[in-house]
Amino acid sequence: MDDIFFIALLIFAAGLLYSSVGHAGASGYLAVMAIFGLAPDVMKPMALVLNILVAIIATWHFFRAGYFSWRIFWPFAVGSIPFAYIGGALSLPGPVYKQILGLILLFAAYRLFQYRHLEATDAVKPVPILMAVFLGAGIGLLSGAIGVGGGIFLSPLLLFMGWAETKQTAGVSAAFILVNSIAGISGHISSVKFLPDAVYPWAIAAALGGIIGSSLGSRRFVNTTLYRLLAVVLVIAGAKLIFV
Repeated sequence: MDDIFFIALLIFAAGLLYSSVGHAGASGYLAVMAIFGLAPDVMKPMALVLNILVAIIATWHFFRAGYFSWRIFWPFAVGSIPFAYIGGALSLPGPVYKQILGLILLFAAYRLFQYRHLEATDAVKPVPILMAVFLGAGIGLLSGAIGVGGGIFLSPLLLFMGWAETKQTAGVSAAFILVNSIAGISGHISSVKFLPDAVYPWAIAAALGGIIGSSLGSRRFVNTTLYRLLAVVLVIAGAKLIFV
């Protein structure tokens, strides 16, 4: 029982921090569950359920704040949704799932260590539609198979390529994560045998974190130190999955 509420506290923290930059927190939730030794067949659907809750909240906040761009969003979504469904239907062997997830968590930790607040800029380049559809398909397949929403891949791509400024990236990523997570859980639903009773307190914790984080993030909240502390948790979880 103590573990359930301690995990809920960590999920709240992950939901708050991730939603402040337009993410739903799946890599954080998976890291917490990995540290506490939950089985992969529980981790994947749990992460997607929590992701959907927080992504709905984050999408709403960033949309209301005027940071969502349909022009940037739709080509990535068109490619990702069907492949996230296919990925969600895949059932990777436990050891393979843990190795891939471990690498993704290490990548997520790297992104958090590198996180910087960037001011909006007018020097945003148009998104090449065919390339975006192709990239979205790849992100969707990997995201659905592992149980993440894909924002951890889309956000750095948009910023690195100059296709969106920071707040716009957050708004697009939140919506992208939402549709990907719904597609992923839809593909996986037939193989979901059960969700633990802990889904209820964890869902409440994630939703509360998402409400607070996205509300702050859609305005001006940035705390680099907190993101780096979360990155340390991801490194520990990723190393545990890969080496233990």
